[in-house]
Amino acid sequence: MKSILKFVASVALLLGATYNSFAQFTLSGEYRPRAEYRHGFQALPNENQPDAFFIDQRTRINLDYMSEKYDVKIVLQDVRVWGSQSQLVVADGATTTIHEAWGSVKFNSWLSAKLGRQEIIYDDHRIFGNVGWAQQARSHDAAIFRIKPEGVTVDVGMAYNQNGATNSGNYYSVAKSYKDFFYIWAHKDFNKVKASLLYLNLGNQGGVPPANFTYRQSTLGGRFSFKNESLAANAAVYSQFGETSNEDISLRGLLYSADVAYTLSKKHTLVLGYEHISGNDEVDGDADKNTAFNPYFGTNHKFNGLMDYFYVGNHLNNVGLNDLYFGYKPRITDKFDLGAVVHLFSSDGEISDPAMYLELQLWTSRLGQS
Repeated sequence: MKSILKFVASVALLLGATYNSFAQFTLSGEYRPRAEYRHGFQALPNENQPDAFFIDQRTRINLDYMSEKYDVKIVLQDVRVWGSQSQLVVADGATTTIHEAWGSVKFNSWLSAKLGRQEIIYDDHRIFGNVGWAQQARSHDAAIFRIKPEGVTVDVGMAYNQNGATNSGNYYSVAKSYKDFFYIWAHKDFNKVKASLLYLNLGNQGGVPPANFTYRQSTLGGRFSFKNESLAANAAVYSQFGETSNEDISLRGLLYSADVAYTLSKKHTLVLGYEHISGNDEVDGDADKNTAFNPYFGTNHKFNGLMDYFYVGNHLNNVGLNDLYFGYKPRITDKFDLGAVVHLFSSDGEISDPAMYLELQLWTSRLGQS
């Protein structure tokens, strides 16, 4: 901890030394403890399964420096479960990390570049999100070039990952990560309508040296939203295509969704929505195609029920999902909501043991949190 504080002090002094009339330095923090009781979370419990209870916390120190030409942000993060380490511990291990460390250069009024470890968030978090509900959250080592001609925002992003510095070879074997990506995201506001388009080309590593290879998958689609005083409507469609780790199997996935929220008064809102995520048949599936859509870097906890039975760590090559839902959200105070949502879940692909689930999800959340 002492080394972290010394680092923060050094960065603060460095940024303070470069301060001018157009610059601003901000030091802030976050302390987020969370007690969790789990029984039936992520999977239906069996008859003899014991309950789980623990307290974990996220602690962050945020350093922001903003000037006319340059922005810099560093976020130090510590995530731990209370009691997970013994007393008088010598080292914290891997609980403390750098969540963000990036710099941004503003070349002119319409072109900028942002390089380093950073959160990437677009639209409703469906394809790119920071997974902020998880204590560790998600960030990428990437470069993003932002172009802002009049009325339009276009981001061009790219990343290239490697195990470490090496003198030979480029094989990448880090679990739950990717070799590289390239994407273009475009967004425009039309008064009460907002429209976004996204193309993502993702490379994953397959095989083993010396027969390793990179297989490429593409996602193409967009999202449209409308909002006025009483009505909010959203619609999205994304298509996925490309290669898989098996050269004899191609990728063909599809996601589409629509939802409407109607505010009866300032304190009563009704929600109706549907989402389709394509998947594979467990029985008599197509041997030449993988039709399971993958919402790669999305904040999946926002979608398909807060019990996380679907698409939170268990979404690769599965049977897909149809999610029809209806909700009611009364506003208790200006800072507190209470709501209930009923979900009707069914698989997209044929499964060997068909089932349909009805989930009543109750939650409380602070206004503005996702």
